[in-house]
Amino acid sequence: MLRAHSRGAAVQKPSPDNPDVTLITPSSPMSTPTHGGRAKCLQRLVRLDLPVPRTVALSFDTVHQLAGGYRPDVSELLTEFDPDTLLCVRPSSEDPDWGGPGAFLNIGMNDARHKALCARIGDVAATEIYLRFIMNYAVDVARLDAEVFDEIDGASPAALAKALVLYEEEAEEPFPQDPAVQLAEILRSMARAWEGTTARLLRQAKGAPVDAGLGLVVQEMALGLGSGECGSGVLQLVNPSTGLPQVTGRYLSQSQGREALDGGAASIFLEKDPRGPSLEELAPEAFAALKEHAALMRARLREEMQIEFTIENGKLHILDGVRVERSARAALRIVVRLAEDGIITRQEAVMRIEPRALSELLHRQVAAKARRDVLGSGIAASPGAATGRIVFSSEAAQASAARGDPCVLVRRETSPEDIRGMHAASAVLTERGGMTSHAAVIGRGLGLPCVVGAANMRFQVKRRSLVATDGRVLKEGDEITIDGTNGQVLAGSVEMIEATLDDTFRTFMSWADAERDIGVRANADTPADAKTALHFRAQGIGLCRTEHMFFEAERLTPMREMIFAHDPKDRQAALELVLPMQRADFLELFQIMQGQPVCIRLFDPPLHEFLPTSRAGQRELAEALDIPVSDVTRRIESLSEYNPMLGMRGVRLGISVPEIYDMQARAIFEATVEAAKEGITVVPEIMVPLVSAKREVELVRTRVEAVASAVRTENDVDFSYRLGVMVETPRACLRAGDIAEHTHFLSFGTNDLTQMTYGLSRDDAGRFMSEYVRQGVFSEDPFHILDTEGVGELLRLGVVRGRATRPNVVLSICGEHAAHTESIAFCREAGFDYVSCSPFRVPVARLAAAQLALADKIK
Repeated sequence: MLRAHSRGAAVQKPSPDNPDVTLITPSSPMSTPTHGGRAKCLQRLVRLDLPVPRTVALSFDTVHQLAGGYRPDVSELLTEFDPDTLLCVRPSSEDPDWGGPGAFLNIGMNDARHKALCARIGDVAATEIYLRFIMNYAVDVARLDAEVFDEIDGASPAALAKALVLYEEEAEEPFPQDPAVQLAEILRSMARAWEGTTARLLRQAKGAPVDAGLGLVVQEMALGLGSGECGSGVLQLVNPSTGLPQVTGRYLSQSQGREALDGGAASIFLEKDPRGPSLEELAPEAFAALKEHAALMRARLREEMQIEFTIENGKLHILDGVRVERSARAALRIVVRLAEDGIITRQEAVMRIEPRALSELLHRQVAAKARRDVLGSGIAASPGAATGRIVFSSEAAQASAARGDPCVLVRRETSPEDIRGMHAASAVLTERGGMTSHAAVIGRGLGLPCVVGAANMRFQVKRRSLVATDGRVLKEGDEITIDGTNGQVLAGSVEMIEATLDDTFRTFMSWADAERDIGVRANADTPADAKTALHFRAQGIGLCRTEHMFFEAERLTPMREMIFAHDPKDRQAALELVLPMQRADFLELFQIMQGQPVCIRLFDPPLHEFLPTSRAGQRELAEALDIPVSDVTRRIESLSEYNPMLGMRGVRLGISVPEIYDMQARAIFEATVEAAKEGITVVPEIMVPLVSAKREVELVRTRVEAVASAVRTENDVDFSYRLGVMVETPRACLRAGDIAEHTHFLSFGTNDLTQMTYGLSRDDAGRFMSEYVRQGVFSEDPFHILDTEGVGELLRLGVVRGRATRPNVVLSICGEHAAHTESIAFCREAGFDYVSCSPFRVPVARLAAAQLALADKIK
């Protein structure tokens, strides 16, 4: 039993149901869920017969009781160790990423130990150790203010004496000399630190459960100080940045007359190096043993491990082994090498990479160690990072690109008119919008870094300026960096890491494809998008938004002429100018995809998006059409709608102005005929948007069939096509059985479906969504993570009712949710055939689908 603590707290006996300590031996009962990862890893190192100092472990239950006031029999614990040794305590959580209190070193240091150490390692080193322990204990255990010791300077006997006096004055009791008291209070302090509210919230933010436990390990210290070669360091066999084989780490030598722990310690190269001494030269036997131990740990623990070690008078001690911290590209190389070396299976390699981490490989990223001067933040809408000079219009972006100057397009919100500017820009920043806003969707499709909803900055577009959250004013031409991965706007240029897609990436993704059981297509609107999709091994195009093809200058004018036409004949004449351009677009897509499926969505947006909003633009249009400006303004006013996203767009426009869909159908079929002449067999998929009633499909299908018959007759050739519907209204889900009678496929557009189900504007929800999530109204932003309860119920109804009518109807989702693991899991369970996402998210979806399939096999 411990004697009563000097502060008068009662001593409790150990609970028989919760043993206080377990000596770590090869056969001791030890598991990660009960004692934590560090304790289990140390046991594995002991089993490998590595030179690990004697260690005991405290279980999660014991640490939890410590936080509540329980005191273990520390005197009994200390009998496991040599009475002359110092101890350290380290945290042992189930997942090291969850954090925890820092390690506590040199426990047992007191006046007697100080005197003994002075004789062994010298006065300065021994005094430095004692001083550090007093200060750490005072701040972390006794909770004294660190400023109390500001007067302490150096590591002299006078400084040590002063520190002991200051402690006694502030704590109102002498510094504890009994190692048992020191250890008991340190264990209790670390336990309470883990149970604190702030610590709990921090680890929950990292994904830890509310009741996550903490274990503690108490270990003999090997100081790495003495008369022979002494020092401490870490070593690993892989470069943590690249993942390539390389002995890396650090070693601080305390030998050859260099005293103290940091100030006089010399950093040593691990391997022989012309720049200075190396551990390989100073302690060749210890260095060789370290490499052997690291290789053994890699093979037996099935992971690249970092060894924490000390060398004391030439003798090696292994203090700990931890998983090597690594970048995303290094992680990929490491698991592929482990699998190719036969240490893990290919399936396990696939399971070890987080799908979202692939984004770091597909895009340039801000370097982890780069200095960040944050100007503001918003929603991380499209990953990657880019630097450029601020421009406030699409025209300025195009002019900048023509000069070869990278630029960042800054807009309150983007519209289809900004497509050319987005193509020219290196990145996009908007004040408004959310994960499915125009800027976000197009940015992801182009692989363009994008931050939207940066409402904490002031956008003064008319003044051509941007005001940062701290009041700094940036003008057009100033350089900024957009970090679309973290949602930050940074001042100036920062260090970047380039994208890397090498043979290792392709090998890994081939292993993933061998496991997945759901198709992955890409949303691609342009030939460049299609090439990207093919490069990332998409299984076709699941959504081609044809309206994005109309905003080139040579196409915009005929579209505007069509809008101002007075009768169907005039509209048809205007569209005749667009027809060959559309045909060429579709033919190029067919040529790129080489027979893979291409799903083309017919024209969707309201017509007013093609008309100028500024007075100057309206005058230019009037001049181009040779009509009065008043006619232009009247036509614009007549097309204006209170809620254009729910107005005359999609199939409603196709029925009201059928010449548009007729022209597009003809362009698709004529491109199909041309592709066949080149030996490319294409079965185009034509998708009708925004359907909510069976009759809409019947009307469009009749006209499409008439166009197909005409093209067949004109070219004396036969071809097949598939007609489908983009299900994005709640009613279409509810009436999917009726609609499926007339369609080959149903592709669920979850962007609009979420918007209509919630009654939320996907462009405006970003203003309050973070507050909704914070207060628990929504668990996640429904435009970011698919709402599998509300929206999901509509999807399930659509699947069941569609297949009840047409069992072989092909089902997919093509909204921006499609690349998320949660969405793919839902789609697999609900019976969807494929998902379709932005080209740069295709690898993410492929990997997520593979991991879900493997998880099912494991179950």
